[in-house]
Amino acid sequence: MNHPAAAPFRIGSLELRNRLVVSAHGLATVTEGVPGELDARYWSRLSRGGAGLLIAGGTQVSADSVLRNRILTEAYAERAMSGLRSRAEAMRSGGAVAGIQLGHLGRETLGAGTFLPFVAPSPVRGPREPAAAHTLDDREITRIVEDFRLSARHCAEAGFQVIEIHAAHGYLLAQFLSPFANIRTDRYGAGVPGRARALAEVVQAVREGAGDQVVVGVRVSTEGDGPAHLNLTHLAELLPHVSAEAPFDYLNLTWGDRGRYVPDMATERPPLLGRTAELRAVVRVPLMLCSAFRDPGDIAAALSSGAADLVGSARAHIADPDFARKVLEGRGGEIRPCTACLQDCRTYEPTGLCVVNPDLAPAGEQRRPARPLLLTDSRRASGGGLLVVGAGPAGLECAVTAAERGVRVTLVERAQEIGGQLRIAGAAPNRSGWLELIGYYQRRIDALGIELRLGEPVSVADVEAAGEVVWAIGAEEAAPPVADAVRSGDVTPELFDGAESVLVVDDGFGWWQAIGAVEAALESDVDSVVLATPGAGFATSIPAESRTQFLERHRGGPLEVRVLHRLVAVKPLARLENLLDGRLTELAADVVVQVGERFARPVPVACGTAATAIGDCVAPRQVSHAIAEGRAAGLSSAGTPRCT
Repeated sequence: MNHPAAAPFRIGSLELRNRLVVSAHGLATVTEGVPGELDARYWSRLSRGGAGLLIAGGTQVSADSVLRNRILTEAYAERAMSGLRSRAEAMRSGGAVAGIQLGHLGRETLGAGTFLPFVAPSPVRGPREPAAAHTLDDREITRIVEDFRLSARHCAEAGFQVIEIHAAHGYLLAQFLSPFANIRTDRYGAGVPGRARALAEVVQAVREGAGDQVVVGVRVSTEGDGPAHLNLTHLAELLPHVSAEAPFDYLNLTWGDRGRYVPDMATERPPLLGRTAELRAVVRVPLMLCSAFRDPGDIAAALSSGAADLVGSARAHIADPDFARKVLEGRGGEIRPCTACLQDCRTYEPTGLCVVNPDLAPAGEQRRPARPLLLTDSRRASGGGLLVVGAGPAGLECAVTAAERGVRVTLVERAQEIGGQLRIAGAAPNRSGWLELIGYYQRRIDALGIELRLGEPVSVADVEAAGEVVWAIGAEEAAPPVADAVRSGDVTPELFDGAESVLVVDDGFGWWQAIGAVEAALESDVDSVVLATPGAGFATSIPAESRTQFLERHRGGPLEVRVLHRLVAVKPLARLENLLDGRLTELAADVVVQVGERFARPVPVACGTAATAIGDCVAPRQVSHAIAEGRAAGLSSAGTPRCT
């Protein structure tokens, strides 16, 4: 049976080959405001992936919406035209429709800073700045509307077939829509028609600038259900005024404002599924629904129920550029899943990358840089298959990559299940994305005929019989330096049974081990949890959006955070030392969890067999390093081919 997304769909003068959309996003593949060769390569690959429409994001219309790092496309500038043309051509090269999203940041400068004063409809301070932005007057609003017109003309001339106007996520046009950010009393405020006026003027300008053959859409977002959030009821009041003044061809509805619009793996289902009826009743144009669509079943539910006409995703396509094709062909089990970890796609160091997709590379590289550690390059004359020791992320990726190339692979794991550190991380509350990745690897192991041996150590005979050995045996968390504390890697829900108070002590680096222990304790309904860290900040290494979402989940809960404190004793009472003044504080704690240092497990050296080490047994790092090294080792393996 065909997936509901497989049906073609018409918007305005365009027919899309299916109902799947790569929604607007950017990966910092832009230099000095101009898309480069890496940008074109990225969009060309996505076009071959099968989606009907691709929309490039991060495209600005005004100089006062440009960040100092210049990683956003500057569509208003003539010098960006060559890059825009290359991007549009790349998008169309595989049969997709080329779209681009135009926006203005307003007061939301992403915390990166601008050269020019940032602007807003009203003197209401944004969440990332210490003071209110410059308030736009009528003349300045007219100038920004004209900037949209010019940028739309440039994009149409460059070959884009769809232009989407960004009025979501708390950026400038969303600020005009919001009764909380827009407190004007002139014709651009003072009620629903006034708050809708700026967006209507922009829609009209974009339509005129782009011409009649270009489809014009509008993206809006419900910021949440709180009392100070722009919500679905507000949008249902505003959008009829916009469309009456300036009709648009489709509506894109998504979720969240700054800090929340990229939900991490704590959001397991799309937050807007089943919540579009209010808008559908008043906006009579096709509706695209976005936010956290990673599962073919959720996409089917949105389309078959009539909740949406199109479904957009970004991170699902970043993780697997063939996501659309696999959905349409009923190959959901082969999709390399986005875990929603936010660890690489949101950092832009130097460009947006992806933990699970090592083929996404920075400029000048064919894939993510990785160098497996060569232990010995000798080979047995008779050859043999590839033996991978360890079924954590590095070993799993190596085994699957080599088997996909036709190499005969044996994967040996001393534990009873595959996953390694992924399974430990995925056992924490709100971290099930890692379990999805384990499920993917298990399906690939089964489909590729990899010999999997669980619950047994590797033997000398195994090593001697192999043509090549890849050691992926990971790292071990050291025992807590303070007696009677529990290692973070040993935390289970049962640990907190009967406990009333819990102390979790971070190592000062603010990564997920401590946060996972805290959430496990809170889910066990203990009376109090104290998180202590020798560092100067809270959860400083996890993605900023994950930190925001964690705090939202536990606001008002029994959690206390103490920075600049170290653990010195556990019994009879837990004792913390203030690292500034040396004061000691005692507190009752039924369970004390301490994050320990991780050490690489020693790798045996086997003479006579080609041997490589990858992942944490080389140096303890993150999942992205393990997967990238696993991919590199699997691609370089010269093991014996499987019999066919």
